[in-house]
Amino acid sequence: MSRIAVPLGALLVLSFGVAFAQGQETTPSDDVVPAYGTDEDLRRAAQDLFDVVLPAAPPADEAEAARRELGAKLFFDPRMSSSGLFSCQSCHNVGLGGVDALPTSVGHGWQKGPRNAPTVYNALFNGAQFWDGRAADLAEQAMGPVQAAVEMNNTPDQVVATLNSMEAYREHFIQAFPGEVDPVSFANFATAIAAFEETLVTPGAAFDRWLNGDDAALSAEQKQGLGLFMDAGCASCHNGINVGGHDYYPFGVVERPGAEVLPEGDRGRFQVTETAADDYVFRAAPLRNVALTPPYFHSGAVWSLEEAVDIMATAQLGTELAEADIAAITAFLNGLTGEQPQVAHPVLPPRTDETPLPNPFDLPLDAIR
Repeated sequence: MSRIAVPLGALLVLSFGVAFAQGQETTPSDDVVPAYGTDEDLRRAAQDLFDVVLPAAPPADEAEAARRELGAKLFFDPRMSSSGLFSCQSCHNVGLGGVDALPTSVGHGWQKGPRNAPTVYNALFNGAQFWDGRAADLAEQAMGPVQAAVEMNNTPDQVVATLNSMEAYREHFIQAFPGEVDPVSFANFATAIAAFEETLVTPGAAFDRWLNGDDAALSAEQKQGLGLFMDAGCASCHNGINVGGHDYYPFGVVERPGAEVLPEGDRGRFQVTETAADDYVFRAAPLRNVALTPPYFHSGAVWSLEEAVDIMATAQLGTELAEADIAAITAFLNGLTGEQPQVAHPVLPPRTDETPLPNPFDLPLDAIR
């Protein structure tokens, strides 16, 4: 397969039934994007596909403010795991772009997780959560890792017992869920975490500023990359406010990557639906802040964003992009980095004599008392 330059305006992803044509390599100009004519032409095309990330809305009332504050504490509290070692923050580090910067996360008993941790930033904009979409929303997602044996290895009853053992947590749940007879529940635990995660948005990206009319927010190369991203077919899967994250596609529309990138044992959404059409199908990755979240793909096998772009061109589009085109698309993707949330690690309630003891080595309960 030869490496070619992709002529702007000529290409659509092969899965939509349009063949590729070869052309001469294009060079970005200072103020004109080929095939779109002007910045405004390019902007109008982009506005049909993408939306701007806005700052998080202020809480609607005192209860919502309390839920967000409570959710932050729960997000950072390692006592929500049976070992007392792992929290949501362990795999979705708010100082590292909302990820842990590992190929796959390390969990209970130092087990290696099955997939790369997706970023928590802008996760509320995803159509579903997890690579296979098995959770409909953030609250449902928050219930998963805490119970997963390979992650936090806890149970709903143990989480509730831990929370009830600390008066400060009990009082905070009453404030966050006023009027409820039994506010300290596993469902409310997840709802509070979701309320906090909904604040983890990244407005102000160069791309958003450009969408809003600031011509200088993107460089000529980034505009060239955006044009390629749209016309080469990338935007067929990666569109909307999160530049992906809302639909499912097979990994390897044209050519499956090797097993180091697409492990044969991970069949994606098939493991949720048990439908043959979902074999090796995954949610399209949201690309906001993608420059901050290597390694890439559900396998976490690729550390270079340029290499990830190259693999996707081969696997999904059936072509090898010219190096200049890869560089331009990568430059555009760098323009998706937004303002990172400023999150302070909260002070957590102190344990009491009733708080379940941590059990990192899975010892019998009488052996840890």
